[in-house]
Amino acid sequence: MNVAELVGRTLAGLGAGTAFGVVGSGNFEVTNALRAGGVRFVAARHEGGAASMADAYARMSGQVSVLSLHQGCGLTNAVTGITEAAKSRTPMLVLTADSAAASVLSNFRIDQDGLAAAVGAVPERVHSAATAVADTVRAFRTARRQRRTVVLNLPLDVQAQPAPSPPPLPDIPGPALVRPDTAAVAALANLLAAAERPVFIAGRGARGSGDVLRELASRCGALLATSAVAHGLFHDDPFALGISGGFASPAAAELIVGADLVVGWGCALNMWTTRHGKLLSPHAKLAQVDVEQAALGAHRPIDLGVVGDVAGAALDVLALTQEHRGYRTEEVAARIAAGRWNDVEHEDLSGGGRIDPRTLSRLLDELLPAERIVSIDSGNFMGYPSAYLSVPDEHGFCFTQAFQSIGLGLGTAIGAALARPDRLPVLGTGDGGFHMALSELDTAVRLKLPLVVIVYNDAAYGAEIHHFGDADMTTVRFPDSDLAAIARGFGCTGVTVRSAEDLPAVREWLAEPRSAPPVIDAKIADDGGSWWLAEAFRH
Repeated sequence: MNVAELVGRTLAGLGAGTAFGVVGSGNFEVTNALRAGGVRFVAARHEGGAASMADAYARMSGQVSVLSLHQGCGLTNAVTGITEAAKSRTPMLVLTADSAAASVLSNFRIDQDGLAAAVGAVPERVHSAATAVADTVRAFRTARRQRRTVVLNLPLDVQAQPAPSPPPLPDIPGPALVRPDTAAVAALANLLAAAERPVFIAGRGARGSGDVLRELASRCGALLATSAVAHGLFHDDPFALGISGGFASPAAAELIVGADLVVGWGCALNMWTTRHGKLLSPHAKLAQVDVEQAALGAHRPIDLGVVGDVAGAALDVLALTQEHRGYRTEEVAARIAAGRWNDVEHEDLSGGGRIDPRTLSRLLDELLPAERIVSIDSGNFMGYPSAYLSVPDEHGFCFTQAFQSIGLGLGTAIGAALARPDRLPVLGTGDGGFHMALSELDTAVRLKLPLVVIVYNDAAYGAEIHHFGDADMTTVRFPDSDLAAIARGFGCTGVTVRSAEDLPAVREWLAEPRSAPPVIDAKIADDGGSWWLAEAFRH
């Protein structure tokens, strides 16, 4: 056995989740060693797609995923997806070959450690045959326990070295719980007791803590909201407002602005979640609970910061909290029930061979099964599937937007689908991002995924069209591609939707054995620019 085989088998023994990648000469042996150790490997058509698949799989499965890459260009092809994962603190291990130390003139040679560090990932390296297992364990431990994206470089000369007999592998549990300081817990309990209109906004750090947050909110009279990445956490709660920020419904936005106390639970409270602070009353107190000290007050001044994991902190506060009606009145419940996006009336702009994206999204929400996992690409369109397509819980929504790159959606949806095969996978994407990721339709077809791809097709880069006034737009407008025909060429079901009358084709697909993705080429009407992005462009 050589080092390449040892590293692959070590990762398998440590409990690595599914691996994704594109195999070249540099990562051929280590990838086969992963497979021999029992790790599933999904071959993508492009390293960028593989990176997004691995990112989404880790987010939705709770396992450390692996991204296997060739040295040099294999790594650079995946950099955007790796950056997204690193910014999102996705526990992911990038297993990349690297040029041999003596190959100073190799075509593939770049500073791979520097590249990893530059995008926020943790650079690690297998240094020798003697340290190979320890190096691999260290990288895996960092990914799992610190929730980091780790780039483990495996130089070709080290790969080829004969491997020693492997030692027993340690058990590497997940992140240790961080219980908060008792004085901070008491201070938060006092803020809740004094508040008349408290609102909780739960973020990525609160995923998995929905039950205790519901209980605490019920006791202290708080309304519940989430950041976009935690969408679905409080699904079907009568006092849940949905997503806070740019995607918030008018009713939700008004109620958040009316709060006299806002508590961010594992939530950054960044400009997107607060609409640049406009959702926070200047008279409201602001508290934040997070396991990371550096996260407290990072985006805006706060009145109280509590260092601790969300579930533990909420349980400790719950023990000190008395029953209080707070914001939970019958009138507020009625406003919430009548104010969800799917109930908000809109002027239907459908006509002339194009469908209003709001009408499309509302109809698809009714048509598609409720047990779904929705993934969202980036772009002008993204508010529509995010706001209108409901999800059953926080494990039903995969939102890779930390780097705000278009083109990650298709890979994201494939990774999410593999993590949750019990749910219907749905992708919302724009035509720009879809064209960028088109090669991964082959991967979805090869895997026989029943992935519903909704392309909000305006034949343009919509953000620039709508938010740069009367400028020359010839650089961001394109011929209207027949995406349904392209999809059929990959083996998908292609559906062109220009009006509500075209949607029965989707219903027919749902009634049949779902062995290949349907691609819905929705020719959308001009909505004047997305409401959430207009807010961003004003700042």
